[in-house]
Parts: sequence; C-alpha cells; structure tokens
Amino acid sequence: MGENRKAILPKSVTSKPLHCQQLHDHGSVSKVLSVVAENMGKRPLNGQKEKFVCRVFASTWNVGGIAPSDDLDLENWLDTRANICDIYVLGFQEIVPLNARNVLGPTKSCISAKWNSLIGEALNKKERKGGAQLNQESINSSAIESSMQGFRCIRSKQMVGIFTSVWVRSKLRPFIHHLDVSCVGSGIMGCLGNKGSVSIRFMLHEMSFCFVCCHLASGGKEGDVLLRNLDVADILARTWFPGRATQQLPEKILDHDQVVLLGDLNYRISLEEAETRSLVKAKNWAILLENDQLLFEFSRGRHFEGWQEGLITFSPTYKYHPNSDQYYCCFDGARGEKKRAPAWCDRILWRGKGLKQIQYETCSYRLSDHRPVRAVFHAECDISEGEQK
Repeated sequence: MGENRKAILPKSVTSKPLHCQQLHDHGSVSKVLSVVAENMGKRPLNGQKEKFVCRVFASTWNVGGIAPSDDLDLENWLDTRANICDIYVLGFQEIVPLNARNVLGPTKSCISAKWNSLIGEALNKKERKGGAQLNQESINSSAIESSMQGFRCIRSKQMVGIFTSVWVRSKLRPFIHHLDVSCVGSGIMGCLGNKGSVSIRFMLHEMSFCFVCCHLASGGKEGDVLLRNLDVADILARTWFPGRATQQLPEKILDHDQVVLLGDLNYRISLEEAETRSLVKAKNWAILLENDQLLFEFSRGRHFEGWQEGLITFSPTYKYHPNSDQYYCCFDGARGEKKRAPAWCDRILWRGKGLKQIQYETCSYRLSDHRPVRAVFHAECDISEGEQK
C-alpha cells in the first residue's frame, strides 16, 4: 500500500503504552503479561467520553468459482506485513461456481472453511513468530505486544457463492457485542442466493457497525443497470437484524452508525463495447469513469443518497484473462460472450459519522477474472464513561 502510511495513520487510543523499561523490571513472562493486561484496562478518569479510533480493512473479491490452492499466500492482499489494521472485513463472491447444483443444493462449507484457514494463517503469521520468541531467553517488548494482538474470526457466513468473514485483534474481542448476520437472496426468482447479500453487524463499545457484502445483477445490456438498482433497494429493505428488549439496537442497515457496502456490484460503463475497449487500451480512465454507471447513479442521488466512494485511481477490475494481466477483450483467444468490455465491477462504498476512508486500491492477484479491491478506514467511536477497555 502507500509509502506514507505510517505518517498518516494515528495509533488507536486503546490503552496506556507498555514501555521497554517495564519489561526489564519484571523477571518472568507471566509477570510481563500481567503488566500488559493491567495497562490495557486503564483509561483516563477525566469524566468525559474517550474516543477510540480503530483501523478497518475492507476488501471484496470475486474469485470466479475457483477454489484456493493450499499454498495460496494472502499476505500481500491483506497487507499483513504493515500490521496496521485492527478489524478485517473480507467479502467474497462466487467462492463456488453458480450452477444449479450449488444454487439449489446444500452449501459447500468446506470451501469457505478453506478460505478462513488461509486468512487466519496470513493474519497470524507474524503473531506466531512473536509467540515463538517468547519461549527464548531473550524476550523483547515487540514479542510481548505481538502475543496480545493475534486475530480471531468473530463471524463468517456463506450464502451460495457469497461469503463474508470478519476478523478482529484479540484484545478488541471483549468489547464487541451483539454480533448478528442477515442474508438476502435476490437472484433467480428474486429470492435465490446466486445473487444478493450477506451482512454482518456488531457493536464496538458504543458504535454500531454494519458490513454488507453484495453480488448484484450482472449484464451489460441496456436496462441491466435498473436491475442492479433494484437489487440494492431490495437488500436495504429486506436486511433485518434482531432488536433487544433491554437495549435499543439498529435493526436495518441504514440505522447503523457506520456502514460499509462492498462487493461485485456489477455496474458497467455506458459506452459501446468497441469504444470502451479502445479507451481501455489507451488507459484513458478519465473518460471511462465519466461514463461509469455507478458514478452516474451517485450524481442522480436516487439510490445512493448519503453514500460515499473514494477516488478511483486504479484500472478496471473486470474482466481479466485468468493468470494474466490482460483483459479478455484484448485477448486473441477470447470469443463471444467472454469478450466483455472491462468495467469497475468491484467497489467499496461507505456512510456514517466518524468513518473516514484513507486508502482505496486494487491488488494484482490473478486467481480469477476479477481483481480484489481493498480499502482502509479510520473508524471513530465513543467509549462510555466508566467503561474499561
């Protein structure tokens, strides 16, 4: 990701830092860990609400029905070497082929389990190394901190090919509550799960978050954009989370404080395919974006009022020839239906007070005919007076 990341990313206001001198003052690992735990529980007693700022990584990837290999390395996609994010929200589309057997039959959960295994391996690789250092005689502060910041999957859910997985740092888990999931099928007959959404919501301290992973209606014909708009309206209307008698909780997507909507939204470019291909070959993104269907819907303000999207500075995310950086439209062997014009099908939108996007980009995994798109957010929330972290 960006070279200047460290300069623009403030640290989370989560706890009093543990300094190296404290480590030298304690003679055992157990005592050091006790000091870490004690410091994590302290907060200023100033009678005012404390602001907690966490960093959220959100990404969408249509993997085209291709199962991951056992050795697929996700570290580059998740940018784990930087180790800057506290929450990871990963949305997939087509983790299984969208054929009749998969749409109508039982869910193949082994595929989603494999993706989760690879995600966990990538996110916790650094932490496992840190844990190994704890067994050595030489223990340093970075190893101690690493052992306290491993990632856990707090919720994942698959609906046919749509799969959403949420991971958080272990030290944040005690402050996340009211985890719920809601699935909406909007595909065949307006209800099957080949298209639709899987949404996961939770409360972090006093802030409500909702993450919506979508796969909208496909097609580049005139009028197909209306089907996508209807899918969005349907998802917003039908997604529902249970309330609580003892606590007022948001029940609809737009009721949440901070919302991120991501996925293969399938919006295309409203130009003739030949002209689109010519502009893609010339890398004339400006004119292509002027004719992007989703940006046009934003400008009309009908279906996406209140939503935001970061500036698109990357090339179209679809349709690539597998294992290649070449678009299908420019590939000599492509014929007929597969020779679709490129488009920015894969997008990340957001809304809500205290949510700020600081990065928006794609990365060059060649697994499928889509490129994954990722974003990083600063998410600010209040901590009620008297609440310990």
